[in-house]
Amino acid sequence: MAISVFDLFSVGIGPSSSHTVGPMRAAHAFISQVHREEKLAQLDSLRIDVYGSLAATGRGHGTFTAIMLGLEGFEPETILPAQVDERLTDMESTGTLRLAEQLGARKDISYGIPDMIQHPLTVLPRHTNGVKFIALDADGNELANETYFSVGGGFIVREGAEERLEANLEAKISEQPYPFSTAAQLLKHVADTGKSIAEIMMANEETFRTREEIRAGLIHIFNVMEECKDSALERTGVLPGGLNVRRRAPEWHERLRKEDKDRDPVYWQEWINLVALAVNEENATGGRVVTAPTNGAAGIIPAVLFYATHYAPGAKFWNEEEKLDAVIRFLLTAGAVGVLYKEQASISGAEVGCQGEVGSASSMAAGGLAEVLGGTPAQVENAAEIAMEHNLGLTCDPIGGLVQIPCIERNAIAASKAVNAAKMALMGDGEHHVSLDEVIITMRETGKDMSDKYKETAMGGLAVNVVEC
Repeated sequence: MAISVFDLFSVGIGPSSSHTVGPMRAAHAFISQVHREEKLAQLDSLRIDVYGSLAATGRGHGTFTAIMLGLEGFEPETILPAQVDERLTDMESTGTLRLAEQLGARKDISYGIPDMIQHPLTVLPRHTNGVKFIALDADGNELANETYFSVGGGFIVREGAEERLEANLEAKISEQPYPFSTAAQLLKHVADTGKSIAEIMMANEETFRTREEIRAGLIHIFNVMEECKDSALERTGVLPGGLNVRRRAPEWHERLRKEDKDRDPVYWQEWINLVALAVNEENATGGRVVTAPTNGAAGIIPAVLFYATHYAPGAKFWNEEEKLDAVIRFLLTAGAVGVLYKEQASISGAEVGCQGEVGSASSMAAGGLAEVLGGTPAQVENAAEIAMEHNLGLTCDPIGGLVQIPCIERNAIAASKAVNAAKMALMGDGEHHVSLDEVIITMRETGKDMSDKYKETAMGGLAVNVVEC
């Protein structure tokens, strides 16, 4: 296990981790390389080729604007929505790109989104989400030429760096006390040590950070999730993009506050529906969210975390420290489950369909909730397995290439599935016929067999059968 919980849960902007966050990181990495190699002053023009799913749904996913911002040196973890609006407005009015400005340098060139070359039907061998950057001097000579792939959850891989990346991962694995890439290995560590899944994950994280840093980082992640939800509850109107999807979270919140003044347990599902919708409405506007493990599935874990901190036995009597302890155990356990999907399959909708995004998030949330509700490691694994088993085959076919329909409601449905999966697992003793590893492999194989029409290309499913209006 060389993947950190902070890789799976990272702060970024909406609407998509693979199509917004990843391309911004790729553009930032490219211009940083040009700046580091002291070639910025020579740079006269750019050629940017966008391939596959990034080109097919890039307009609705904010891919092209994310690339522009990344080239100016912005990073998804730190850029604020107000900065996005300010810079995009200036770019449109002036036609000027301020290369590397956020890196302490600046080279102005005339460049705009129409200058990007889009290849929606061309899929590069490594991954469907590809983008190539070429920097040229005044004579047309190449100063830098790099291709990046956005492989899901905001992760990027530079072409040609795969072997070095694998070597680095192997080195990291060798340093960890409890390396794992399968649920079977994870459960064996649990059996050998008597530790919980959260404790195993914490021990591995301590290879690279202190326990205090890990706790502080996870609390920060939780706080950003809460801020995202709260921001959405104050914003009315329609979502951008042209579908005229009305924001529902503020209205639902007001209604629930009137109907459920004392947090009656009978309303638990309405509350997690609300949280999931709120987070994903904020994501759809390009707001600040936590990839969990992707932006398209960003509402599921915050919604189930809300359930855990409000409806778990005794939760209403927890003090702040007890609440945060539960949050940390939840996120560590969910992170451990997320590692399994990254190691054995994919969390990229463009690679395996929405089963890889919403399905993996539902599975992670179910495992985290089972941990907080007092489940054994076997029950945690069972909960994660149940949740994914009933998301197998889920397609990624957003209407208009926007992360709105069916994505927003899909998060609410998947959050409810996660709660139900955890409850079902806790009713049993941990014994079950299908292992988590088996269902992950099944998800991976299902994704391979799935037609590309249903993998974030806007060429099939709801994307072509529903009129955009």
